[in-house]
Amino acid sequence: MEQQKTRQPRVIPFAPSVYEHAARVIDRSPWDVSRDGDLLSKGHIEAFRLYNHNPVVVGIDIYNLEAEAYGAPVNQPDANGIPAITTHPFGTVEDLLNLEPLDPRKDGRIPMVIEAAKRVAEECPQADVRVPLSGPFSLASNLVGFESLLCDIQINPDLVGRTLRHLVAGQVEFCKEVIRQGLDIAFFESAATPPLLAPHQFRDVELGALKQIMEETSAVVGHPVPCIMGGDTLPILDYILDTGTGYVCCPAKTNQKKFMEKMQTRPDVMVRINMDPGGMSSKNFDVVQKEVDRVLALSENREKVCIGTGCLPFEADPDVVLKTKEYVLSLGR
Repeated sequence: MEQQKTRQPRVIPFAPSVYEHAARVIDRSPWDVSRDGDLLSKGHIEAFRLYNHNPVVVGIDIYNLEAEAYGAPVNQPDANGIPAITTHPFGTVEDLLNLEPLDPRKDGRIPMVIEAAKRVAEECPQADVRVPLSGPFSLASNLVGFESLLCDIQINPDLVGRTLRHLVAGQVEFCKEVIRQGLDIAFFESAATPPLLAPHQFRDVELGALKQIMEETSAVVGHPVPCIMGGDTLPILDYILDTGTGYVCCPAKTNQKKFMEKMQTRPDVMVRINMDPGGMSSKNFDVVQKEVDRVLALSENREKVCIGTGCLPFEADPDVVLKTKEYVLSLGR
């Protein structure tokens, strides 16, 4: 009789989201690193060597790139704050219909970020290096301001939907340039999630543009694009899955238990379950362990699952992040 094989426990991957935290790793401010291609590549190279995480999304203020390329000023924060857009160059979404698609080869910091990502890929061949790409709603909110955008949705939702679809063209050009440079993209659209946008508004105003950009970018990269959205995404989860994405985020700010119950019908989709990242800045590792235990319990017997952190704070202690990784990896199934 053949000896029965022992099934080895599977280790759940740990996938921290490193953006501004890459500046902490090299002891520089997020502002300095965000404006300098050499520092940007160095920060993410050192972060990968430290954490060996995937994907590696090369950026600091990841939602500002395209809006800045269209003319939105990015303000320098105090000390180690995150660069932000507080002055919006357009008054209404109708103004955005006159925008020509951005040129990723010369507009704003986009060429710098792509070049930095190439350096990261060269220095870290094991890394899954990606360039951040904003969704159309997140881009529009930076160009006209969120309050103005919400007012336009109330007054003329069809116009907003048309404008969001108009912005897709520039994002697809951005995606094409990233692929031409031998890299891949990471897609982010958190501005469109509840409670910022009501579920029926998401369906009626945002979903058409979201489907369009997901379909067109997936065709460019040759695989389904991950759809990373924070906030309370449970009420819009069906709509997110309708885009055809093969990778979703289960954010800390949604009902994660119900989210994962709903995902039982979609075992084909990778789910990143995010921890609350606040504990990463704490000196009390017991808090982190309890959060890891809570999140791992949500994964149950799912095969396509990884554990994330949400946006890793600049202040997070690298030693705590490493201990968290070791603890996650020690709990194999």
